Amino acid sequence: MKTDGTFITPQVHKSFSINRQTLDNKGLEQIAYNFIKEGEFYEQEVGGFLLDWLNDKDHVVVQTSGSTGKPKSIKIDKQYMINSAKATGKFFKVEEDTTTLLCLPAAYIAGKMMLVRAMVLGWKIDVIPPKMNPLDTIYRQYDFCAMVPLQLDNSISRLHLVKKLIVGGGAVSENLKELVQGIKTKIFETYGMTETVTHIAARRINPKKKEKKEGNFFKALPNITLGIDKRNCLIINAPQLHKETIITNDVVELKTYKKFSWKGRYDNVINSGGVKLYPEEIEIKLQLLISHRFFITSVPDDVLGDKLVLIIEDNYNERTYELLIEAINSIKTLSKYEIPKKIYYISQFIETENGKVQRNKTLDVVLDSLES
Repeated sequence: MKTDGTFITPQVHKSFSINRQTLDNKGLEQIAYNFIKEGEFYEQEVGGFLLDWLNDKDHVVVQTSGSTGKPKSIKIDKQYMINSAKATGKFFKVEEDTTTLLCLPAAYIAGKMMLVRAMVLGWKIDVIPPKMNPLDTIYRQYDFCAMVPLQLDNSISRLHLVKKLIVGGGAVSENLKELVQGIKTKIFETYGMTETVTHIAARRINPKKKEKKEGNFFKALPNITLGIDKRNCLIINAPQLHKETIITNDVVELKTYKKFSWKGRYDNVINSGGVKLYPEEIEIKLQLLISHRFFITSVPDDVLGDKLVLIIEDNYNERTYELLIEAINSIKTLSKYEIPKKIYYISQFIETENGKVQRNKTLDVVLDSLES
């Protein structure tokens, strides 16, 4: 892409099309201007990114989601985005002439990368509004699509319209995994972040019987190797996606240099009476009991140091509360340390702009309401 320090704008693949229009760089630039000038808001975001991609800069500026910290803007090399697109094509076996649907906002890396994959690999991509039920007005079948868990949850009855689906931007709940068992669509949960140019690993969440025997591990994409540090947090070596080794705050169980299972965020680990507890692991055990959104966290305690508590997005009901306590105490997979010492209710969680729950801010609101 660079010759003697001069950046060369990447040419779109000869098989690439957007909204049924086959275009070269010049035609794509015109479409991008039309999106910005005449399109809906989601189309304006698409147009803005396409112009960024076609300019003479060697990078694009991307906004992080803010789910694990403050949202920030970072620069990502276009060559890294091209490398990521090629790795996705190889891993999921989706190459030239793949039909694909963009139903994610192009403001964030996941939506941007769907466009990059299409331009680099020669996909035929259709762009639709990024709503929570994206397949409701779709009447043709697509080879490949990317969604967030909420979109998947609202698309169960129409998944026959997608052959392969990747799901990211948040953990896929046990309830949702149960709902997609037996569905023909190959559905993969992905692991990644903005800094790694979206996913660096994936696992099938509705596997066939033979695949189930292999275990529920995330498998790394090509040209990526994995390790762990002294905290048991994942280390990602992806020289084609990032110039430095990435040390995450995700606690994992590492099976091989290519496979791992995710336990939770190191930031969220609770030390209660000297016992380390992983909120995300406990949440998985509770998911089939609680129909509303919830999360596990802790509050300071004079005896335990940190006391395990459960926060539920719902209005308090005494009868429901008593039944829930009884049900939690009957779960055999929960150790005595993993049983919440308190249950708090809040009518609405605090979220980031793109809908991710902000645990600490939500807990602060709960605690403030108790003091008032």
